Amino acid sequence: MFQHLAKPARAVARELGDTVLTLIATLHVLFALSLIVTLLSLSPARAAQDACGGRNLIAEMRASDPARFAALERQAAAVPNGKGLFWKIEKPGIASSYLLGTMHVTDPRVLAMPKGASEAYETAKTVIVESDEIVDERKAAAALLMQPELTMFTDGKSIKDFLKAEEQEKLTAGLKERGIPLTLVAKMKPWMIASFVALPACEMSRKAAGASFLDKKLAEDALKQGKSLKGLETLVEQLKAMDALPVQFHLDALIETLDLGDTVADVMETTTELYLTGDTGMVMPLMKAVSEEKSPGDSTDYADFEQRIVIDRNKTMAARARPILDGGNVFMAVGALHLPGDEGVIELLRKDGFSITAVN
Repeated sequence: MFQHLAKPARAVARELGDTVLTLIATLHVLFALSLIVTLLSLSPARAAQDACGGRNLIAEMRASDPARFAALERQAAAVPNGKGLFWKIEKPGIASSYLLGTMHVTDPRVLAMPKGASEAYETAKTVIVESDEIVDERKAAAALLMQPELTMFTDGKSIKDFLKAEEQEKLTAGLKERGIPLTLVAKMKPWMIASFVALPACEMSRKAAGASFLDKKLAEDALKQGKSLKGLETLVEQLKAMDALPVQFHLDALIETLDLGDTVADVMETTTELYLTGDTGMVMPLMKAVSEEKSPGDSTDYADFEQRIVIDRNKTMAARARPILDGGNVFMAVGALHLPGDEGVIELLRKDGFSITAVN
């Protein structure tokens, strides 16, 4: 899986594009899951053969701590547009369009899409995704190599300069288990390193075998079918949003992800179940609750994440999607976390005169 990491540093740099594309595909997974872990109090790691399974920890939380679960349900219910993945977009005088909230994984249940989405996709003339660069990995890699500071420490430092002794020992051991020597990746930003360990083995194996995550599959199929493909962000813009968050925030996420071990499958299954039931409005309350438990009275990490990775990007996506949607007959697919909330993509598009209603 990580054979390319045994190559010289120059070769690693050339293949950086593919690595980062994988990271972008797991952007919300990495942060949301690393924070949810603390809240759900995961059990010890289990055998590797169980890695593709996973328990729904939300279901266990409902049974073991009904009061906490009920509180989260109330918060989720108060989030505008927090229930549903598939939405119809209408405006007088133009053909209807559709909006799908995605999860950036290769899970067949996610690839199946909600009822009616496949039909809407087939009839659409234009397909919008977060970044159309996901279908041209060489071009994306070239753009990244022009700005190495977004993915690597270029000031003479390495990740070792930011770690306590016990953290470095934990990171060294965790990476070794995955066949990755710390010395080889020490110049990478912590969230780059986290991209190697953030997903369970089954998901990484599917991607290594060439399986496309949902957004990428939609983009690839659009080109095959002669549809117009539009992107709302560049890969570099997405990386700048990641790089704008504090290094310590990324380090904490990396260490927490390593702590998961094989139980990352449980966390992935939990998030997938939330997605499949359309409960997108519960994710941010979960993250906020974890942030507050980790740092009582200091919600800076949560606020930074929400602002830079969600809200700021929502505004960019909505602004760039408007003129395309004005043409009608569009199928738009963006990460599900971008849909709910007062400053979510749905509300922002409504303010521009579009009528948006949940399908199913």
